Amino acid sequence: MPKVKHVSAKNGDVIVLVGTMKGAFVLRSSKSRKKWDVGGPYSIGAPVYAMAFDQRQGRRRLWWAQQSFQWGTVLCSSDDYGKTVTEPTTYSVKFPEESNLTLKNIWQITPGRNNDPDTLYCGVEPAALFESHDAGETWSPVEGLLNHPHRPKWVPGGGGMCLHTIVPDPANPKRMMIAISTAGAYRTDDGGATWQARNNGVRAEFLPDKYPEFGQCVHKVVQHGARPERLFLQNHWGLYRSNDAGNSWKDIANGVPSDFGFCMAAHPHDPDTVYIVPIESDQYRCTPEGKLRVYRTQNAGESWEALTRGLPQKNALETVLRDSLATDTCDPAGVYFGTRSGKVYGSSDDGKSWRAIIEGLPAVVCVKAALVGDGGTGSPRTRRGAEKKKVVKSRAAKRPSAAKRKTASRSRAAR
Repeated sequence: MPKVKHVSAKNGDVIVLVGTMKGAFVLRSSKSRKKWDVGGPYSIGAPVYAMAFDQRQGRRRLWWAQQSFQWGTVLCSSDDYGKTVTEPTTYSVKFPEESNLTLKNIWQITPGRNNDPDTLYCGVEPAALFESHDAGETWSPVEGLLNHPHRPKWVPGGGGMCLHTIVPDPANPKRMMIAISTAGAYRTDDGGATWQARNNGVRAEFLPDKYPEFGQCVHKVVQHGARPERLFLQNHWGLYRSNDAGNSWKDIANGVPSDFGFCMAAHPHDPDTVYIVPIESDQYRCTPEGKLRVYRTQNAGESWEALTRGLPQKNALETVLRDSLATDTCDPAGVYFGTRSGKVYGSSDDGKSWRAIIEGLPAVVCVKAALVGDGGTGSPRTRRGAEKKKVVKSRAAKRPSAAKRKTASRSRAAR
């Protein structure tokens, strides 16, 4: 068995959690993010599809899902970055017997809102949402989704019948969006008692009816806390934005080499900025043209730009999966992604430049990032950015147009 290494982190450090098909790893750096220490592997040999870092109430708690094809899937936790690990003596996340369902995998672990510090959520396969209100000691399924009338018609996707995305609304404690492959996006407005399909305008390319009520294969949904009514969605085919909390979606695949992809991440401070990694197609799941490119929009999807500095642009036939792209909350923001070939790339300047943090890992299926000591409540950059744009706009308004400047110049010359 490999020798397990450990890292420790203090306030102001950055950690990147990496789940692979053969265990979990913890990467640590100072806020400069120039040099990285690597801890792990934890849960050696087990697929780890979900990880999370909970900093509420002063915790420094790692969570990850340890999958075993023989013994099932359990949640593990550590309060010292993996040096000591707590594994439950019984299966804490499990379906009630009367449901006739058996847990296959945990695809997502999401801490609840900051004002609800003991609440956590898990998205699982077969598709269901579990919640804990005692900091992960006990778990129960959200009955409104477990018994949803659409469930008998949901069909598994290529990765299984999985609930992989959980987006609690930061402004409305009763509202949450989830995404299921292949059922689509669903939203609750009453704390989970009822759920409505929210897929209006999202294409299901593989179905006879291209725009059904549900049945879409949504790969990821992201949201910025400063503008919770705006959502971005990466579909099996298609990129979308919603400005009404998911009631309707608009196609924003403008200038990308492919609108197929898995991952999506929001910038931590700018609600107009989102990152994706396009994939060629559902038949050829590699980066288009053999170029490893992260695409970024800074205008809410009106246009996209390729971020390539430091990334291989030849023979880079990579795949980045749905939970393998993440941002930290530093200023400038760190952006990180992992590939199925076992590489983790990072940027410490909002994605302008990249470098390989680590190579030679097992296939990466999950990446999460955090600034230690930051509870995720926001950053002064949001205000500074808004003020800067306001000043620039004000100056531009006072400055004469190019045509007027040209006319004035001619007038002066004539005099």
